Order: sequence, then structure tokens, then C-alpha cells
Amino acid sequence: MRPVRIVHLGLGGFFRAHQAWYTGAAPDAEEWGIAAFTGRSRELADQLNTQDGRYTLIVRGPEHDEMAVQRAVVAAHPGTDLTAWLDYLARPQVAVVTLTVTEAAYRRNPDGGIDLDHPDVRADLAALREGGGLRTVPGRLVAGLATRRAAGAGPLAVVSCDNLPGNGEVTRRVVAGLAAEADPELAGWIADHVSFVTTMVDRITPRTTADDVRAVAERTGWADAAPVVTEPFTEWVLSGEFPAGRPAWDGAGARFVDDVHPHETRKLLLLNGGHSLLAYAGSARGHETIAEAVADPVCRGWLEQWWDEASHQVPLPAAEVDAYREALLDRFANPRIRHTLAQIAADGSQKLPIRVLPVLRAERAAGRMPAGAVRILAAWIAHLRGAGAPVKDAGAGPYTERAGSVRDVVALLAPDLADDEALIAATGREL
Repeated sequence: MRPVRIVHLGLGGFFRAHQAWYTGAAPDAEEWGIAAFTGRSRELADQLNTQDGRYTLIVRGPEHDEMAVQRAVVAAHPGTDLTAWLDYLARPQVAVVTLTVTEAAYRRNPDGGIDLDHPDVRADLAALREGGGLRTVPGRLVAGLATRRAAGAGPLAVVSCDNLPGNGEVTRRVVAGLAAEADPELAGWIADHVSFVTTMVDRITPRTTADDVRAVAERTGWADAAPVVTEPFTEWVLSGEFPAGRPAWDGAGARFVDDVHPHETRKLLLLNGGHSLLAYAGSARGHETIAEAVADPVCRGWLEQWWDEASHQVPLPAAEVDAYREALLDRFANPRIRHTLAQIAADGSQKLPIRVLPVLRAERAAGRMPAGAVRILAAWIAHLRGAGAPVKDAGAGPYTERAGSVRDVVALLAPDLADDEALIAATGREL
């Protein structure tokens, strides 16, 4: 069995199609096993353990599927198994911790630091000081690093793979902030021994269906309970240090750069922002998937308009941006990838500030009224009012309560724009 040298938090389809795939495809894959933890539930962990961590990756092109068994995951645990989590982090051979936990899981306050007023963060702070179960991702990371320090297990890298600008710095801030409150000496040790790597990740991974499970069984003869469907395209760009080593991910196509920012901006605004537009506006027009929405000439026109605005804020050569847009159209239009708009619409209160507001602010500062950005904002407010995909967003409560007033929603989402009368009016007209 491959030795566990990577611990992952956020066991799900995207991780298994992306980071686990890169690890399994690396030329030194036999040296790098992954122990993966779910968010909380144990169902997927149990399924994978029954299969010795193996699962089928279905790469779904426009015309046919390619299937391959993946073996990078050697152990799976429910996220509630704190004993196993701490045991792995205390091992010197563990060199990397990776995360795919969604934007909301970092528990940030409006300034980007750890939200010490959040009840779950307060509970974790008490548990870190006195013992007990942990509720949050920052809490689990701090507890693991405290255990590593006590064991003298040496340095390691923490690698966020979530769709957050500067996700390495985001992770560092919340971990350092919580550690400083729990134990200032631990915070100092983390600063000296733990690196926080910034990444850009890209691979569309829709939810697996019962039909996908049947297709694997029919084609391979193996009753795989946990296959993953993904697209042919994949990209991973990383920046940062790995003080205890890493797999040769670059041998599998990952890129290591000095600055991830241009690449993450391109992806967050064009792919993720485009997804949010189609999720809210496309579902309001009756579509269920990205492929259906992008085939609608109206939605396609809206998408191009948004991309024209967003491209102004992407710090890459125009030719590279244009090529990425063309590739995105092909990816979005793949009729065999059933990426549902309802799945993408989730957690909009966390996503819009990252995917849409930077463009909206920049365009308004330049004296322009960005119709594409306004449309996404209006479509999201319509979504809060009941149009299109159902609301599935832990942070939506204050917004749905005020969804009848454009100004109130904008004041919550972007207080600096709440007095922009032209923007409020334009959003109201678009609604």
C-alpha cells in the first residue's frame, strides 16, 4: 500500500477528479498515498474503504467516456473522526494537507480574518483550550498543527484548493488568527514551520448519478459504489513552498508559478462568474444544466456580455483570455456533462463577492454601468425571491429577509455600493 503522506479534508467528487487524479498520475505516485476526510458524514468514507479507496474516474467527452480506476486514496474517514485526523498530522512522513471545503468553511469575518464571533468558532476555541470535539475547518487545522508541534513531526504545507482569491493567504489568516487566540506559542510555531500554498484549480465535476454507477458496472463489470464523472479539461496552478516535499504533480501537468493571481482571476471571473450567471438567469428561464443554458441564444448573449466586462479585469494577454473563452464555450456546451444549475446556484452569498463584485466595482469606478454584472446581481435577487433554482445557502437568511428591496440586498452584499443610485436603479430595471 502507498504510504500516507498527504491528508485531505473535503472528500468529494471534485477532489477525487482533481488533486487525487494529479497525485495518482504523478511519476512518483507510489510514494504518495492520501488519507481523505469527508466534511462530516461517513457514507462516502465507508463506500471507499469497502473498495480499498479505489473508484472509477469517468472522463466524459462530447462523444464518449473514458474510464480508469484511481488508487491515490488509501484511507477514508468521516470528518468527525478527530482521533484519526490528529494521528495523521502527528506523523513526520505526512508532508502535505490539502483542502476542498468551499468558501463558507473558512469562517471569515468581513475583514478576512477568523470570525471569532461565530458560535462554532467560539466553541472550537474552547475545545482547543480545554479539549473536546471540533466544528470548523480552521479548528481542525489548528488542532492538527498543535498535535504536530507536540509530536515534533516537523514542517508541512497546507494547500487550499477552493475557489477563493489568494486561497493560501486566506487559509493562513484564519489558521493564524485562531491559533493566536488559543495559544500564542503555537501561532509562532505555525509561522515558522507551516507554509500556505496558493492554488488555482479547474475541472468541472458534476454530481454522479445512478445512471453513472450503472454505466461503470456494465462497462467494467465492477459494482463501483462511488465513481466520479468529470470533463477532459483539467488545470492546476500552484505557488508556494513545500518544506517537507510534495508529489511530482508537475509531471502530471500541474504548473508551479511565482504568482497565481492572474490565473485565478481568469478562472474566477470567466468560468465561475459565468457559471453563476447561468445558474441564476438560466434557471429562471427554465433550464436545468449548463449545457442547456449555453445553448439558449439569450443566455449565450448574456454570457458573452459578462465575459466582455470581466475580461477587462483579467491581467493576462488578450489572446490568452480569448483562447480561454473559446475553450470555456466548448466545455460549457458539452451535452454529456450534466452540470446542474441548482448545484452551481448554492451558496451565492459567499460566491458573488468573489466572482462578480470585483468587476462591478471596477466598472463603476471607471464610470461604466456593467450590464452583465448588473444582470447577475439582479438574477441572484430574483433567485432569493423564488425564481429558478431553489435557494440552498447557509448565509442567505439576511438576504432573503430583505430580498424585496434591491437597496437592502446591495447594502448587505456590498455596503460601499449601497448609495450608488444609478446601480440600484439599473438592478431594479433588470429585475
